[in-house]
Amino acid sequence: MAKTQKYEELADKILNLVGGKENITYFTHCVTRLRFNLKDQSAADIKKIEEIPGVVGSQWQNGQLQIIIGQSVGDAYKLICKKGNLNEEDAVDENLDKDMPKKKFSFGMILDAISGSIVPIIPAMIGCGMIKVLLLLLQSFNWIDTAGGTYAVLSMVGDACFYFLPILVGRSAAKKFGANESLGMIMGAMLIYPTFVSGVAGGTSYSFLGIPVYSATYTSTVFPVILCCAVMAPIQRFFGKISPDAIRSVTEPLLTLLVMTPIAFCVLAPAGAFLGTYFSQAIIWLYNTTGFLGVAVLCAVFPFVVMTGMHTAFTPYLVQMMSSVGYEPIIVTANVISNINQGVACAVVALKTKNKNLKSTGTACAVTAIVGGVTEPAMYGITLRYKKAMYGAMIGNFAGAVFAGLMHVYCYAFPGSGGLFCIPAYIGSTGSNLLYLIIAWVIGAAVTFAATMILYKDEAEPETMKADA
Repeated sequence: MAKTQKYEELADKILNLVGGKENITYFTHCVTRLRFNLKDQSAADIKKIEEIPGVVGSQWQNGQLQIIIGQSVGDAYKLICKKGNLNEEDAVDENLDKDMPKKKFSFGMILDAISGSIVPIIPAMIGCGMIKVLLLLLQSFNWIDTAGGTYAVLSMVGDACFYFLPILVGRSAAKKFGANESLGMIMGAMLIYPTFVSGVAGGTSYSFLGIPVYSATYTSTVFPVILCCAVMAPIQRFFGKISPDAIRSVTEPLLTLLVMTPIAFCVLAPAGAFLGTYFSQAIIWLYNTTGFLGVAVLCAVFPFVVMTGMHTAFTPYLVQMMSSVGYEPIIVTANVISNINQGVACAVVALKTKNKNLKSTGTACAVTAIVGGVTEPAMYGITLRYKKAMYGAMIGNFAGAVFAGLMHVYCYAFPGSGGLFCIPAYIGSTGSNLLYLIIAWVIGAAVTFAATMILYKDEAEPETMKADA
């Protein structure tokens, strides 16, 4: 079946079931989910949405409607935009200020802002990260001249995303907050302007109207530009409203940049830099304090982290670690071990059940989780429905992560997959790191298989876990 045909019915129905185009303030997608921000949440018919072929599940998370599709979510997203006459680039945020109810500030809003700013640029981080891994492999086997032009060009490509990260994040953050995307890119670009970067490195002191500018390097950061775009959005809208139509195209961007320059350089960017640094240091402190036990506990509960969408909040930390120390010791390893064990648990369910439909679903979910590292189909299709399968996976997660934590398994690049294809990201200066990861996988998978075989019984009706926590 062609990709366009697969999601025809979904695309035809989804807009009506979320309350129509006019009810959408923001529409995007991540690796597996369609993400809707709606004016009136009560207008969305969750039950009917979940009955649409191609929909694995749905949930409200941090005020956002998340509809789980799977790895082909991008195809569904494009088809919905096409049928609904939506502009993918604008994400229908023209409805942002139209009768939009005011929301109370909450931790959920912070997570939603981070997710909306980071998720769109994940493909770029994956691509550049894998280029760096490729260079490491070529260099390890002496298949490339490190003094040659090819190596130099590929190095530039691999570093480009991370060096210019504030510009990429500035675009997506501005889009998320309802500001002009080009101005969002300027927020990021001015923080990494070559003269400023070289001046900071050389000890030059800058000031603006007598106000000292904090000397910091903002390359490879995300929090500074997110804060800048969050503050810039209402400022831009204010100048847009008070500017005469005849000169608005000039006054709106001009006044926005003039106001934002001292705020960004003197207040927001330094605050964001401190936030990113201490966030990363807090996680490393936790890792150093709890050791292997912390990795094991996180891995055991990681399915619920994914279920609530909290895993996207770790992305700024991953970027910070990759750019500052060159590796990440906790989150990615816990994630990939958990993903594989979700697949193993589904495989056990498929093996033990006599229900043909469940057997087919379990097999498909196992392949998706183990190979692709996408666990939503496995969780919503199997392990959240049959809770003893989830318990088996959690036990395996703990066992596999204990070994990974003891052996200090590190991830050296932003992984392109959360499954078997994440292997290149674990190739470091020594081969033992990858070997220890594979051993951790084997331990986790074996324990998951045994535990699920013992715990899971082929039941007529599943004991369902609450999936909308």
